[in-house]
Amino acid sequence: MAEDAMRKNERRIDLPRAADAHLRFIGQIRTPWTDRSQCPRQGALDGPECRLVLDPIWEPALAGLEAYARIEVLYWLDRSRRDLLTQSPKSDGATTGTFSLRSPVRPNPIGTSLVRLERIEGCDVVVRGLDCLDRTPLLDIKPDRCAYTPQVPPKA
Repeated sequence: MAEDAMRKNERRIDLPRAADAHLRFIGQIRTPWTDRSQCPRQGALDGPECRLVLDPIWEPALAGLEAYARIEVLYWLDRSRRDLLTQSPKSDGATTGTFSLRSPVRPNPIGTSLVRLERIEGCDVVVRGLDCLDRTPLLDIKPDRCAYTPQVPPKA
């Protein structure tokens, strides 16, 4: 099935070109998957090693990240369509709304994965648990929100 082909009962919308958000990619993600059909539906913490390759200017921003066993990775699903209102993820004709799915097909194709941090090598962050294509643009990295302890005093 072609990447932009629609399944039975799916609906799409014609959208004008968006011009209201200005994101800054901080690097790119290197994974073993070059085609969507190869990608896992959800990443597994025991999956293959993948690399978050940051632009060198962001290396100082990695300081302290090694203290976390798990991190959240946000990325831009640049090869995903953005126009489906409803989707049929199992190709069986049953449909559901886009916002009730973790599908990469969404109005703003932001991907997020909670991954296991293996190690940091200069500007590269080696992780397990991703589910995106090779060379996916990297948006942000955050500590696992469950493991995060504020480093500043609580608000009064």
